[in-house]
Amino acid sequence: MSLADNIEFLRRLPKMPGINGLDGLARGLRPAGDSPISEVTGFGSNPGDLRMFAYLPDTLEARPPLVVVLHGCTQKAAGYDVGTGWSALAERYGFALLMPEQKSSNNGNGCFNWFNAEDTTRDSGEALSIRQMIGHVVESHGLDSKRVYITGLSAGGAMTSAMLATYPDVFAAGAIIAGLPYGVANSMQDALTAMYRAPAHPAQQLGDLVRNASSHGGPWPKISVWHGSADRTVNPANAGEIVKQWVNVHGLPEQPMSEAEVDGYPRQVWWNSDGESIVESFTITHMAHGTPLGIGSDEERYGLEGAFLIEAGISSSWHIAQFFGLTAGLPKSVVVAGAAQTAAEVPVEAVTASPRATGDRRFKAREPSGRRVLDINAVITRALTAAGLMK
Repeated sequence: MSLADNIEFLRRLPKMPGINGLDGLARGLRPAGDSPISEVTGFGSNPGDLRMFAYLPDTLEARPPLVVVLHGCTQKAAGYDVGTGWSALAERYGFALLMPEQKSSNNGNGCFNWFNAEDTTRDSGEALSIRQMIGHVVESHGLDSKRVYITGLSAGGAMTSAMLATYPDVFAAGAIIAGLPYGVANSMQDALTAMYRAPAHPAQQLGDLVRNASSHGGPWPKISVWHGSADRTVNPANAGEIVKQWVNVHGLPEQPMSEAEVDGYPRQVWWNSDGESIVESFTITHMAHGTPLGIGSDEERYGLEGAFLIEAGISSSWHIAQFFGLTAGLPKSVVVAGAAQTAAEVPVEAVTASPRATGDRRFKAREPSGRRVLDINAVITRALTAAGLMK
């Protein structure tokens, strides 16, 4: 790429204010800003020199699962948590949360170094630091090591690809938002080419990159892919390359087995011989670079608009949690000691939301009592649609 292309790329990277109150932490655990996540130290040798933040809500189930969430460039762990609502989901559904954070000393834009071979090789660099964090929190808190999941945005999405490829034995599933396939870049120049141009690769070659990243022979993690069709930071064609990579790893056909709309957006699905959805891909039409926000199928809003956090009328965090199998059963916040509230009786915050880019999405107004009435038919319809059983 030309110097002009590189300058244009750097010019178009928006700057997001950092979250105050995250520096100078002297002890192992301390609250971080408006997010309930707290910093943890002493989790391992930390060869990638990353920071570790975690949240274990009081509503944890016995041997709870763990979700690892990786922020994008210019973001911080706490800010991305507030923006995406992952700690709210953890509290509501009873799972643990781990949020690694990049240091500016490692990358000037705060990006995970997904294009650096030293940081994306098993048992090396940033990849090993994240693996050590997972091992620490799982062992320290008795989490279910068979139910560890990972998701991330942009550079965090590309690093999610790297973690899934290098540690497929650790993760049950992953979700990549506006990211890139594993192994397509080994330098900054490669990274810019992949982001801007998204050159096509043979499916076998992409699959081999994953298969050769570890000695693991399967089973492989399930994959959820999300990308905005108007993304000018990471070419949307990368979503297709990620899907191509993982359907090849799973031995599935390149063509989707099912196509339907979920909350007005196209979703493609591939399933295994048992009928379980193994790979899914959402295209968020007309959306730019970022994480799509909206109301979950449980009628709750997760996240807050901001830089790279885009109101789209669909909650990617909720749908990803559903894909991970974390939303089954009653939400933890619905159960009260000595009595059971109905979902309609649980107070929720007031919501002010703009329609999505296509202009055809409208949200229910808050009830005068301050509580939103749950529309059971709407919930059932959303559930059937999400499962691909209704259009």
